[in-house]
Amino acid sequence: MAGVWRCMLAVVVLMCVCLWGSTEAVGGAKSRPRPQKRPPKKPKVDPIDLTPAAQNIDIQQMAGTWYLLNTASKCSYLMTHGTKVEPTVMILTHSSDQTLSVSTKTRHDHQCWEILQVYDLTPTTGKLTLKGTRSELNTEIVIGETDYNSYAIMYYQKMGKITMKLYGRSVDNLSETMLTKFEQLAEKQGLGLAYLFPFPNYSHCGSVDKDHVINCVPAC
Repeated sequence: MAGVWRCMLAVVVLMCVCLWGSTEAVGGAKSRPRPQKRPPKKPKVDPIDLTPAAQNIDIQQMAGTWYLLNTASKCSYLMTHGTKVEPTVMILTHSSDQTLSVSTKTRHDHQCWEILQVYDLTPTTGKLTLKGTRSELNTEIVIGETDYNSYAIMYYQKMGKITMKLYGRSVDNLSETMLTKFEQLAEKQGLGLAYLFPFPNYSHCGSVDKDHVINCVPAC
């Protein structure tokens, strides 16, 4: 089950080709090519580091119910099953100064499930971490934009790959302007219309029996 939620973006590989020149000496003899110095490697920058968090995020105001309205991702599961996504709702609880408790409810095979997680707050306002079983499997999260009352745009990065999610406080009060803005921000991440997956805005899960709760605290 946990594998269904682990969506990742495609890897971008940059390749450099160095051309070596040769010079010709007097008399037709060729001199040995002079090795050229390779330019210093640029420090690695994760995509999430280029995504600024919203200014002065108030985590307490983020608490409450959020409905998943749209997702931008190159996740292989979504690419295959994107037309069959189920209504999904997330409930955030500011449980302590260091953590944010997360309950996500959705359906799988016509059965409602609840996934319990915890996001660790970081020293950078608006940035959080969902711990994996190993540090390299952590998911870095950025609250990119929100007004607390109607929408939130969030970025999730795992192993250098980004998924974007658009949440709403309700399923019917989000403006066309905001939906368009989400599409434009996704385009900047290389996630065009082919990688957008709208989620149903009806029949969300309510209470879930304990046999269908996946407890991912501290990690899955």
